[in-house]
Amino acid sequence: MEIDQTKSTAEAGDDDDDVVTIGEALEATALSAGNKPIDKSDVAAIQAAEVRATGLDHLVPGGVTAEAESAAAYNMKTTRDDEKTTLADVLTDASEKLVGDKEVTTEDAQRVIYAELRNNDDQPTNPAGVAANVAAAARLNHN
Repeated sequence: MEIDQTKSTAEAGDDDDDVVTIGEALEATALSAGNKPIDKSDVAAIQAAEVRATGLDHLVPGGVTAEAESAAAYNMKTTRDDEKTTLADVLTDASEKLVGDKEVTTEDAQRVIYAELRNNDDQPTNPAGVAANVAAAARLNHN
């Protein structure tokens, strides 16, 4: 059996392959903070990220934010942590769930950080959460 070793331009590693998208940053959050139950600050950060990724000024029914909102509402009613919906439950495969995606910019990161901070009553952003991963992606894309 012969293996075709030719690659398309995208597969060959053109410059666009080296950028991190918002969807990929959300997926990184599923890996770095995946066991964390989703709360309102996560929802706000996810919403800001989805709006920036899609370029739409409205939420997408059935999108990542809608799923996160539902999860946060469920988590508020649930007392046992092992029954709560986590970031990994919602953000795994986020790139596939978004109706649009784009390279993360510094402005995207600032909006996501602001959203997470604005909706977090008692602490700064989660060091492994949505805002932190979007900010890290923006730094990688900037360099």
